Amino acid sequence: MSSDAELEELLGKISLGDRRAFSRLYDATSSKLFGVALRVMKDRAAAEDVLQDSFMKFWKYSGRYVSRGVSPMTWMITVTRNTAIDALRRRRGGEEDIADHSHRLAGSEPSPEQAALAGDEARRIRECFDELGDDKARAVRGAYLDGYSYAELSQQLGIPLNTIRTWLRRGLQALQECMNR
Repeated sequence: MSSDAELEELLGKISLGDRRAFSRLYDATSSKLFGVALRVMKDRAAAEDVLQDSFMKFWKYSGRYVSRGVSPMTWMITVTRNTAIDALRRRRGGEEDIADHSHRLAGSEPSPEQAALAGDEARRIRECFDELGDDKARAVRGAYLDGYSYAELSQQLGIPLNTIRTWLRRGLQALQECMNR
């Protein structure tokens, strides 16, 4: 496995469109990232699709990676895991409760204490979403849980793009404040 400095260098080169660096990043990280996708998806073909989608995101968004104490491998694992979770939601055809897959992501069934805490946190999240109001909550869920782009949300909801951006920014701030109470 490459060092953090090597991975950061590769991501920097990829952000400039370097295909050779992209190939080297794939060779250095794909097996570990495939394992992450497979643990979430539990299906080899679906995990391969997730891996491909993840690498497309790395190609497109590598310029957004900023260390800030997070290793490049951690960032790529997070992108891959989130891509897999999004794929599960799409496959199941709809919105699911935020905490529905927490036991699967942890790799084992939760203890009774963990289940109680997760249930309490899921309840708090639902209550915070309720405080946003229907349209704003739908926009936040669409962008951050269902993976819709701002433009897609604008079109779906019939709301101007700049309004969607404002709703999302304010919605996330309101959710954070609510969860910190």
